[in-house]
Amino acid sequence: MLSKENELLEIEQKILTQVKTQIGKSQKEYFLNEQLRAIEKELGLPSEEDAELDELEERLRRKPLSPEAREKIERELTRLGKMPPMSPEGTVARTYVEWLLDLPWGKMTRDRIDLARAQKILDEDHFGLAKVKERILEFLAVRQLVKSDMKGPILCFVGPPGVGKTSLARSVARTLGRKFARVSLGGVRDEAEIRGHRRTYVGAMPGKIVQSLRKAGSFNPVFLLDEVDKMTMDFRGDPSAALLEVLDPEQNKAFNDHYLEIDLDLSRVLFITTANTTDGIPHALLDRMEMIRLPGYTEDEKLGIARRFLIPKQVKAHGLTQRNVRFSTGAIQYLITGYTREAGVRNLEREVATLIRKLAREMVARGKRASVTVTPGRIKKLIGAKRFEDMEIEKAPEVGLTTGLAWTEVGGELLPTEVTVMRGKGQLILTGSLGEIMQESAQAALSYIRSRAARFHVRPDFYKNVDIHIHIAEGAIPKDGPSAGVAMATSLVSALSNTPVRQDLAMTGEITLRGKVLRIGGVKEKVLAAHRARIGTVIIPRGNKEDLRDLSEKVRRQMRFVLADNLDEVIEAALLRAVVPKPVARRTGAVPPSPKRAKPRS
Repeated sequence: MLSKENELLEIEQKILTQVKTQIGKSQKEYFLNEQLRAIEKELGLPSEEDAELDELEERLRRKPLSPEAREKIERELTRLGKMPPMSPEGTVARTYVEWLLDLPWGKMTRDRIDLARAQKILDEDHFGLAKVKERILEFLAVRQLVKSDMKGPILCFVGPPGVGKTSLARSVARTLGRKFARVSLGGVRDEAEIRGHRRTYVGAMPGKIVQSLRKAGSFNPVFLLDEVDKMTMDFRGDPSAALLEVLDPEQNKAFNDHYLEIDLDLSRVLFITTANTTDGIPHALLDRMEMIRLPGYTEDEKLGIARRFLIPKQVKAHGLTQRNVRFSTGAIQYLITGYTREAGVRNLEREVATLIRKLAREMVARGKRASVTVTPGRIKKLIGAKRFEDMEIEKAPEVGLTTGLAWTEVGGELLPTEVTVMRGKGQLILTGSLGEIMQESAQAALSYIRSRAARFHVRPDFYKNVDIHIHIAEGAIPKDGPSAGVAMATSLVSALSNTPVRQDLAMTGEITLRGKVLRIGGVKEKVLAAHRARIGTVIIPRGNKEDLRDLSEKVRRQMRFVLADNLDEVIEAALLRAVVPKPVARRTGAVPPSPKRAKPRS
């Protein structure tokens, strides 16, 4: 018992000694600090806290702040001078004042309004993208005519990954001579990320808008809000709703951050947002932005990008020169079509880098840097067989097989649509991972054919005795959308009337129960898919006539386009023999002259 008591007493004595030592050290520091302050006061020297206050006041005098911000800072500095030096509240007030003073009040960059120079910079940085470049040049032209400050437009670049949306925003800043600020909104789910936290919270900070303005050092930068369609929401709020104030020209001239609690003028900022699709953007936010769509690159555009940008960049990055490595045109085309399947050029750049790494290894192993010309055979030897094959069309016309066209995020694709008719009990079988909308299109096509069976030389009760199987190739890939309606309807008429479909023709369009062909989206990508497969004729809805302007002159010259208003026109152009009888005049019984077929639009 005495041993235990001794141990307890020893522990207590040890703790007391440690506490006395720590208290003595703290008291000693406090005493010395107070003594130092007394000496500085006696000598008339300013203390550290006074020096900080004087520095803040001097910065306040030099800054061209708004009246509201100046009043706030003066009030905080008065409170700060009355607070004890070690007060936690003093640290919060000092941080708040520093944030306000760090903002680039009164700093604006002058726009470089030179259209020829701007066109040159845009062409240097990006290949193609004519519409986007045209819109930027329009903005510069208006800036040159309007001398007073005008509100900056809110542009939204929408396009698949890898087409250059983010780098295009940097080029806009370079063209205008403005500072550049970027905020990635992917995964942001807290409203305070946009508007900031209130100062009542520990560790409160302004939002990303204010932070980026301070970093840019200007009140009129080019401000990129990247991946605006990837924002989410939870119990902490909806950040997309907070962006409404930022991106509304009528509201952002008085943007209020929760931390700063003063109005900031964002009307001179050129906001640019990027998104892969508009599906994830709320309608109210979408309404405040001007959509500029960036379609996927064509093979010719990818060829130009690889030759002018990607290959020189990767050759230089791997320690080689243009004299060491040369790519033939056929090798670049082989690399594009055989090893990549994308709308942009990211994977193409990776494949180019892989190829150049292997060439660099060969040169180092040989101990010399000889000149190498890359050919398709050398590509196959270095990085293996092709990973992708274009879907080949049938060599001869077949009954019940129509080539449809589909849009995907990586560009257009062929969509072979097969129909087989078998003896049965009127069952409609749909296979190929078809979505709900495609299933409804198939049912609408069948209903239209049933209602006009006599016109197509099909028995009116055909559906009672046969089963109809509709299948679309590559069944492992889910498919959906209304634009396969005309292809399914044409395959149905072909199978039921035993009439072959032309194999050198592809089609796209939505149909109604009355046989009308409605306009669809993604015409450019779909036509380019047909062009890649060397299909010479494409049937599209007449409502999409204006979309053909987006195609290059070369593609329009090499292809023939049939514009259709209804399914009768589609079937007349697609089937090898006529199954739709010509209309007969009612009064005289005379047969009118056959209507002229739609003139090919090219």
